[in-house]
Amino acid sequence: MNQLAEMVTYIPLSGQATVNALVERYTGNKTFAFTAGINLFYTQTILVPSEISAASFVIQYWNQSVNVAVWIAIFWASIVLLNLLSVKFFGEAEFWIGSIKILTATGLIILGVVLFFGGGPDQHGVLGFHYWKHPGPFAEHLASSHKNTARFLDIWTSTIKAGFSFILSPELIACAASEAEAPRVNLPKATNRFIYRLMFFYFFGPLTISVIIASNDSRLMGAIAAGSSGASASPFVIGIQNAGIKVLDHIINAAILTSAYSAGNSFLYSGSRTLHSMAVKGEIPRVFGRCTKNGVPYVGVIAASLIALLSFMNVSSSSSQVFAWFSNLCTVSGFLSWIFISITYIRFRKALRYHGMEERVTFRPPLQIIGAWSCIIFFTVISITNGYAVFFNFKVSDFLAAYLTLPIILAVFLIHMVWHKNWKAFSFAPPQEIDCWTGLEESERQEREYIAPVAKNFLQKIWFWIA
Repeated sequence: MNQLAEMVTYIPLSGQATVNALVERYTGNKTFAFTAGINLFYTQTILVPSEISAASFVIQYWNQSVNVAVWIAIFWASIVLLNLLSVKFFGEAEFWIGSIKILTATGLIILGVVLFFGGGPDQHGVLGFHYWKHPGPFAEHLASSHKNTARFLDIWTSTIKAGFSFILSPELIACAASEAEAPRVNLPKATNRFIYRLMFFYFFGPLTISVIIASNDSRLMGAIAAGSSGASASPFVIGIQNAGIKVLDHIINAAILTSAYSAGNSFLYSGSRTLHSMAVKGEIPRVFGRCTKNGVPYVGVIAASLIALLSFMNVSSSSSQVFAWFSNLCTVSGFLSWIFISITYIRFRKALRYHGMEERVTFRPPLQIIGAWSCIIFFTVISITNGYAVFFNFKVSDFLAAYLTLPIILAVFLIHMVWHKNWKAFSFAPPQEIDCWTGLEESERQEREYIAPVAKNFLQKIWFWIA
């Protein structure tokens, strides 16, 4: 996030803040940039059926008699319609759904505190960290005959699966920033707050789960083993039910449903905009750049929505299985996107140093070069080991879901290289050839002219800090 924010903040002009635009500008390698753009589009569009699968997965908590194809059709059609309407309708819907997500996450953390002290109807005494002792903080995964190995694999699998929650969040924020007011001022603020909020929710969220439910809870294990659909497999919902709290599980399930729907809506929006950006730059056929009079790239929306029809795979397989396939596909692609960004950031820093322009960078968190190399190494390893579990119980479908992305992205790179006869595709332009100044003066002028709003009262101060 910091690396991407630094590059976008430097020259935050519209059309120059997408991942493929940054990669092309600071590496000078069109094939590398094209591959980064296609990889990003691939991730965004695969995430749409993934989230639709999650939504159908959740809604079956209330009704399993209706064929899942009906729910998928409803979600798919409404998401496509929202994306074809003016962006103001999309923005309004996302504002309210986003508010629900924040309130839900905060409410669940508060609930964890209440249950920690034994405040549930069926609780008799302080629960505390009971489940940290029985069955313990670490479960054993796959290699049960070797306790320490099994615990390490448990942590490693959790790390891989957790990546699904993070992918594309930095890209969405940074790319949207170029369209926002005073991005040189506001993007650094948004970046810092994003990181703090991420730390808060992703620390206290799992902590809450570890407090309210045991890792070997019989209902949780039974739901997972049976491949149950709906919130019957949600640790939050099961923990709430175990505490004897009525109705709240339905409210939480509804909030989870809106969250999945919102994510699918956002990813279809961003996927269509990625296609539009690449079409405008001439990297793909210009037909994908066509827009309505309201500025909606309708051809991009249609193309992305056709890929979203993959969510109908739920009809022949369980929702949980299909969701697992899609999440594996896009998680690896998300990791590859971060590798692209880190490589680009290293080239960006080299170019700035060569041209003596580092003092004109307005946002630079510490240790970013070390962070970039760490990201490249870590996400390369995690991309390769993403599907390691399949070798303990080999299934062709699981193997393809875990590793299909890698040869697809490699094929995109090689095809573009051969088609455009770019035989230097495995190297980058030297720092002296990198353009570090076009658009810089305009960005600096906009920053100088920006007048920050002044809070008139205490409530506005709080709102300005949050927003």
